[in-house]
Amino acid sequence: MASLSARLPLPGARGGTAAARARRRRRLRILAFLSPWLAGFGLFFVYPLAATVYFSFTRYNLFTLEYVGLDNYAYLLHDRDAWTAMRNTLWLVAVLVPLRVLFGLGAAQLLTRIKRGAGVLRSVLYLPYLVPPVSATVAFVFLLNPGTGPLPALSARLGIPLPDFFNDAAWAKPGLTLLGLWAVGDVMIIMLAALLNVPASLYEAAAIDGAGAWARFRHITLPTVSPVLAFSAVTGVIETLQYFTQPMVAGKVASGRADLPGVQYSPGYPDGSTLTFPQWLYDQGFRQFNMGYACVLALVMFATAMAFTVFLLRRFRAFAGEEAR
Repeated sequence: MASLSARLPLPGARGGTAAARARRRRRLRILAFLSPWLAGFGLFFVYPLAATVYFSFTRYNLFTLEYVGLDNYAYLLHDRDAWTAMRNTLWLVAVLVPLRVLFGLGAAQLLTRIKRGAGVLRSVLYLPYLVPPVSATVAFVFLLNPGTGPLPALSARLGIPLPDFFNDAAWAKPGLTLLGLWAVGDVMIIMLAALLNVPASLYEAAAIDGAGAWARFRHITLPTVSPVLAFSAVTGVIETLQYFTQPMVAGKVASGRADLPGVQYSPGYPDGSTLTFPQWLYDQGFRQFNMGYACVLALVMFATAMAFTVFLLRRFRAFAGEEAR
């Protein structure tokens, strides 16, 4: 009897096995649906990141590979051009990104108040964003050039001389900031969509309670559109950390080397003021063929973007939590 009872299945064992099989099949189905994303993530993110980390410990020029340990990282500490590029890039992140978010929010707020001609004004504000970056930068430098541009000549006649943008090291980054504010249509559009999605009943209830325009904006508009603000800030930081085309083209055009074929151009004109971190990374990797050091620069840029992203998301989450309380 004891041996017979030992061979009998325990109550619920068959059900437990069936439930485990069902869970296993469900997990396999989920993995099957996720497999295209997992394959792409591994192929286009994990593998390049691992390869970048590996090559950062080597001296690699596309032909020879030599392990050098931490020499590339030590060289970064003494590379003055890299620190100049980092300072310029962080300056643009600290100035250009907040101004683009504020300017886009202000333009969107204005469009929500206009009753007539809002569609025309919306198109006018969005069209500069559609202009290719190279064409927009060339036109912008030409317009602000003291020798050929119409704006400096007009301002001189009015007795308001403009600074020498893109030829003066003190004004080169503000000139790039003006260019970024001119093409703020992308931020304006998503801000406008967020503002139009705010329930009108909240404004009506606040007005009945005696809240003024600033109180309604502070306690209704900002908390409601805070996810869009966070998205704009995070994407703006990532794009600015990769700021390459506009400063490169602006420096070439302002220095007069844009139309000289075969002439090597060292980025950063004038006096390194427009040298950004992606430009220095490109110069080291594809002009000097110092791929190992370029991988170190790429890892620094990746770590900086991650740090900014985590910081901004935490700040916006804390702001949303305070408003909820």
